[in-house]
Amino acid sequence: MIYQPKSWTEKLNDNKDLPKVVKLQKNAQMHWRGKTMAIPSPMEVNNIMAKVPLGKLITIDLIRREVAKRHGADIGCPLTSGIFSWTSAYAAEEENAEGKNPPAGGITPWWRTLKSDGSLNPKYPGGLSVQKKVLESEGHKVIQKGKKYFVLDFEKKLAKL
Repeated sequence: MIYQPKSWTEKLNDNKDLPKVVKLQKNAQMHWRGKTMAIPSPMEVNNIMAKVPLGKLITIDLIRREVAKRHGADIGCPLTSGIFSWTSAYAAEEENAEGKNPPAGGITPWWRTLKSDGSLNPKYPGGLSVQKKVLESEGHKVIQKGKKYFVLDFEKKLAKL
């Protein structure tokens, strides 16, 4: 049998028995300053990202807070929230390349999701240059600090969840 890797869309739709809330071990409770952590499903992260309107932005930290709030947990998982935002971005571009039109119209606007410090994510499709180009086309000012790119005053443009 030949191994056939899953497409990004298949990965997005694979809920992996998620979401779930886990109780943290004592050392993790001290590190994360909470007793429970909500681990989102890939589609849950995608659905949060999909709601960010034109002119607005979101960060991984805001996604984590929303996930925690939805599940009554102290924190949202930083690792899976980041990985699933990446999965969402590639699935959106995969659907776009295949000419698929999601029911809501248009692909998930992954480029509006920034890292928690307001920087662009080099792991997104096309790297920094693509995310920068699309954000600038939507009216955001992107500046470079060292090797990183940031949306200027991103805090003032955060979406309300």
